[in-house]
Amino acid sequence: MVIGAGRGVVRTLLAQAVMGLLAVAVSWAVAGPAAGWSALIGAGAYFAPNALFAARLLLGLYGPGNASPLTFFLGEAFKLGATLLLLALAARWGRGWLVWPALLAGLVCVLKGYVLLFVWRRPL
Repeated sequence: MVIGAGRGVVRTLLAQAVMGLLAVAVSWAVAGPAAGWSALIGAGAYFAPNALFAARLLLGLYGPGNASPLTFFLGEAFKLGATLLLLALAARWGRGWLVWPALLAGLVCVLKGYVLLFVWRRPL
């Protein structure tokens, strides 16, 4: 059961990465480099904290200590807080060149990356 859970976490991260890169490529092709970078920032704002949280969950699965529900909720709080902080930093530092629709597209594509798992007909 632990191996299946670990594989599910890794598959979800891979699907999110693919969706994020797809958003970057489409944004870059349609609206240029600024949109591509904006989509990358949007995708990374969720993917990076999520990957850290997933790594912590995997350490809990395969490591010597058991993960508690408190660990899960603290990880979720960290993930949400870090995402908000990264988006706020992007808004502050990218005022002149940030393309908001592309940033939001990158963010939403990573958030909905698990849809690829349904397309591939592989459950979590």
